[in-house]
Amino acid sequence: MKQLQKKLARYTAPQEAQDAGIYPYFRCIESEQDTEVVISGRKVLMFGSNAYLGLTNHPKVIEAAVQATKKYGTGCGGSRFLNGTLDTHMQLEERLAKFVGKEEAIVFSTGFQVNLGVVSCLTGREDYIIWDELNHASIIDGMRLSVSNKLKFKHNDMQALERRLQQCDQNKIKLIVVDGVFSMEGDLCNLPEIVALADYYNASIMVDEAHGIGIMGDHGRGVCNHFGLTDQVDLIMGTFSKSLASLGGFVAADKETINYLRHHARSYIFSASCTPASTAAADAALTIMLNEPERLESLRKKTEYCLNVLRNLGFEIGNTSTPIIPLFIRDNDLTFQITHDLFEEGLFVNPVVAPAVAPGSTLIRFSLMATHTYKQLDYGIDKLAKVFRKYNLIP
Repeated sequence: MKQLQKKLARYTAPQEAQDAGIYPYFRCIESEQDTEVVISGRKVLMFGSNAYLGLTNHPKVIEAAVQATKKYGTGCGGSRFLNGTLDTHMQLEERLAKFVGKEEAIVFSTGFQVNLGVVSCLTGREDYIIWDELNHASIIDGMRLSVSNKLKFKHNDMQALERRLQQCDQNKIKLIVVDGVFSMEGDLCNLPEIVALADYYNASIMVDEAHGIGIMGDHGRGVCNHFGLTDQVDLIMGTFSKSLASLGGFVAADKETINYLRHHARSYIFSASCTPASTAAADAALTIMLNEPERLESLRKKTEYCLNVLRNLGFEIGNTSTPIIPLFIRDNDLTFQITHDLFEEGLFVNPVVAPAVAPGSTLIRFSLMATHTYKQLDYGIDKLAKVFRKYNLIP
C-alpha cells in the first residue's frame, strides 16, 4: 500500500458510526423533495431541507426546466466566458439584480463557486478580508485562495470586528464578509452595526444571502432588504439551491464590480455554465416568489409557531428567528444517536458536529418549509420532545 493510501486508510470514523448503527449521512431519498420523503421504501417527514418555500416540486418550476431542456439541450458545452452564455442566463441576471436592488448580477454554476470565485479575487496582497468565524465553508475556502491578509472575528461580536478594523492599514482595501442568515444556527448578522463600522473605517461589505433570500425582507429579498441597508452593502450573493428550488448561484453589485468579476473570478471563467434547466427553474421560482407572497407569510407564521413551542418546552435553540432552528446537544456522539432515534420516529433531521462546529456546540438542525402543515409540525415537535427527554436534554 502506498503512503497516501496508508494515511487515508487510518480514517475510519464513518465505518465506526456505521458499525454502531448511527451513521447519519448519504441517506438515499427515493421521492421528490417535499415535506414527506421516501427512504428505503419508508415515508418520513423532512425537516432537513433548505427548500424553504417548498418550490422544488412546483409544477411551474418543473415545466420551466423541461421546456428549457427541450429548447437549449441538457448543457451549454462550455463556460460563460466562452461559448456557454445563453439569453436565459442574461434574462435571469437582469431579474436578480433588480430583485436584490443592485445594478448588475452574474450567475454561477453553484453557490459555492460564487463565494470561491468572488472572495478569492477581489482583494490584493496588501489588502484585508475580515470574516465572521461562523461564515459558510465556501467563504472560508474562497478566502484561503486569496493572497490577502485574513482577519477573523468572533461571531456577531461588533467589538471584535472593530478591533480587527483598527488593525488594518487604513489606506488599504478592507472587505468584511458575513452570512446574512447563518446556515447552522439560523441567526442574523448584525448588519446595522456592521454597516456603521464599515462606514467609519472605510470598509466594503459582502453579504452571503444564501439562506436569507426567500426568508427575510420584502417578498424574500433577504437580510439586506430586511434591514433597509441594501444600498450600504457592496456585494450581495445568493444561491438557487434553497428558496429558488434549483442549482446555481449569483452575485450582484455595481457595474464596475461585476465587470471585474466577469473577467477575474476563476470559478466563473473556468467552470461550465449553469445548465438551461437550472437557470429556467430558478427564474420560474423567482416569479412565484414575487407573485405569491403568501408563501413567505405562511413560512414566517410557522417559524414563529415552532420557535415559541420549542422554547416553551425547554429546548436550547439560541438566537434564531428563522426557519433554521438549531437544537443544541453539545456532544458529538449523542448528536449522532439522537439523529438516529429521530429517524426511527419518522423524522429526517440533520446533525451538525465537529469540525463543522466546535465540539461543544454540536446540534440538530431542524428546518422548516412553507409547505409543512401544522399537523406535521406538531408531530415533529412531539417526537423531538420524546427523544430529547429520553436523554434528559429538556425537562
